[in-house]
Amino acid sequence: MNLLVQIGTIDLDTLKTIGIVAGIFLGIALVLVIAILLVGKFFKVNVDEKVTHILENLAGANCGGCGCSGCSGFAEKLACGQADLADCHVTSPEKKAEIAKLLGVELKDEVPTVAVVKCNGGVNAADEFVYEGNHTCASCNTLLGGNKACKTACLGCGDCAKACPENAIDVVDGVARVRPERCTSCGACIAACPKHIIERIPVSAPVYAACSSHCPGKEVTKQCKVGCIGCGICAKNCPHGAITMVDNLPVFDYTKCTGCMTCVEKCPRKIILKRA
Repeated sequence: MNLLVQIGTIDLDTLKTIGIVAGIFLGIALVLVIAILLVGKFFKVNVDEKVTHILENLAGANCGGCGCSGCSGFAEKLACGQADLADCHVTSPEKKAEIAKLLGVELKDEVPTVAVVKCNGGVNAADEFVYEGNHTCASCNTLLGGNKACKTACLGCGDCAKACPENAIDVVDGVARVRPERCTSCGACIAACPKHIIERIPVSAPVYAACSSHCPGKEVTKQCKVGCIGCGICAKNCPHGAITMVDNLPVFDYTKCTGCMTCVEKCPRKIILKRA
């Protein structure tokens, strides 16, 4: 009988202890819940619904070609009127139309474009020195503008290829080449090139000048076997007046170019290339 009373007494004390512990935990839980609610109230981040809807319509490539770190940053700038839809070359025209409605702006007509590397040098471009540093164009360019004698020559380290989200660029014989069938014209390669020799041209463009040197012809011949010497033969022979010489380089008016290939045939340095 005494044993049973003792056991019953122990059980009652245990229950009291459990109750006290449970009460303590319940109190802590309530304090934490209140604290979370207060933090949520005072530090709430107001999400702009407009930004959310814009982001839903963007391509989501996060390529950085628009100049922003990603699509979310671009969406925020669009919502604030600090960016232009034309800065994005990846989002489809249909989705851009939806974004334009959200922003209450008129969608501009855009000509589809593709990136081209305006250099044909590579192994044909003379080296001033042997570069043995970090194998990136950015690093090479910091050393006297790169190892090439021509200071607008492709450095061939492939920064553009690494930046391209579509794997549309290969480095062949020391010079970057864009595969147009894969290029979305996002602009990531343009931003990555320290020489600024990657440009967009209309998808319909039949040809382009694969050189960026503005140096006199005599100087170019010392720097590169295939650089433009500014002779103007292409412009003189173009039957449609689609080429103008500007600062020793041919500039194309693609609204006049018919793709007759006269310039390709006449160019003595073969720097006017047929677009693949």
